[in-house]
Amino acid sequence: MGGALTEPFQLEEQHEDLVEVSSIKKKLFRPQASTVDEGIHENAGVYTESGKYIGVEATINLCNPKVQGKDFSLSQIWLIEGSGIVDTNAIEVGWISPDGDIIDCVLISHQPAFDHPLLKNHTIQMRPNYHPEELFGDGTKKSDFEPYTEDDITKPVIQLWHLNGRCPKGTVPVRRTKQEDINKTSSGNSFVKKRRKSFSQLPLATKLLNPTAHEHSYATVQSNVYYGTQATINVWNPPVQDSNEFSLSQIWILGGPDSNLNTIEAGWISDDYQSTGCYNLQCSGFVQTNNNVALGGTITPFSTYEGSQFEITILVWKDPKQNLWWLKYGTEIIGYWPTSLFQYLTESASLIEWGGEIINNKLNGQHTTTKMGSGHFAEEGYQGASYFRNLQVVDGSNTLRPPGLITVIAEQPNCYNILLQNNSDWGDYFFYGGPGRNPNCP
Repeated sequence: MGGALTEPFQLEEQHEDLVEVSSIKKKLFRPQASTVDEGIHENAGVYTESGKYIGVEATINLCNPKVQGKDFSLSQIWLIEGSGIVDTNAIEVGWISPDGDIIDCVLISHQPAFDHPLLKNHTIQMRPNYHPEELFGDGTKKSDFEPYTEDDITKPVIQLWHLNGRCPKGTVPVRRTKQEDINKTSSGNSFVKKRRKSFSQLPLATKLLNPTAHEHSYATVQSNVYYGTQATINVWNPPVQDSNEFSLSQIWILGGPDSNLNTIEAGWISDDYQSTGCYNLQCSGFVQTNNNVALGGTITPFSTYEGSQFEITILVWKDPKQNLWWLKYGTEIIGYWPTSLFQYLTESASLIEWGGEIINNKLNGQHTTTKMGSGHFAEEGYQGASYFRNLQVVDGSNTLRPPGLITVIAEQPNCYNILLQNNSDWGDYFFYGGPGRNPNCP
């Protein structure tokens, strides 16, 4: 996400006093302009370059400037070594609009995953051995158990925090947890706990403060043994009514009985830039190997109603030669869940789900106005409703295949609904979503 970027470094044992800068240049400055996503950086501030510096301190007042489109506005300090743009190294710390997050570049061996007691002596795996293969139209495979190469894991994915820099090799970007992230849960236990209702009702994995407040529109398969799934999802930024609500679209990989269900979940979430529950790296266990994508970071741009549609493709699969569930986002291999974390996802999954979920806290006794997806019903189709397309599952031969018999469920169809379809380009796909409160959903 956009925000200050901090990098790990070691301080030499020096005992220098803080001194006031007497040679500060009290004038506006504009470094050589650099272009990011066709945007020009413009600056106003002061600087000093009259000595050798081993640190800096300043007090900055906090503001919340409005930004247009993909622009950003920040106030920060720079510690810079070098000249020009290509040869310059910088440490940058401060605040940024729109999302105000701080991304820490953490040494890969010091990431939160290794706070988990089962991973104390874990050996980090930097890439999967094999990738699930897709089928040609005639049913033949593109290749069998094709090994991964370094070229497969270095394609860039743009996030807002990239406007402020990148994390170096050997580190992973970690969004710094805020106090309000924790305050949103009723206790330390609920911050990391997930619950689920009865399989007979087939709702999605429920969690957090009030499991009865979760509403879903989703597609599901459960007639086979599954080793992963892939889907392409268009991305929206739905308004959320209450700070303790969210709207998400994701895939679920599930296994186990009702009383002890194991889930792997991946997708996008909108919650007014607040993190609700145990997502991303807030809970130890997921091992990140990618230094380019921050879990929980803002993805941009968003789809627009009757306009351009922007998508992400997510793949989760179990490597047939490793005891790891890998996560791929677009062309980026993000990391993995060791199977040692699970009781019932050690070999395979028994249930796959794709769809949308919202929290309805029923403020003042009314249904929430929090939107799911685009905020429009499934019947509006392309450029109107949200969608998942090219639904696939990974079978026992490490092959991506059509899911088979798909069931679709809308728990509150007058508020959010779903429409399943199929064609030669998008394979199995569905439109889903809705506005929440409306005359038929009071």
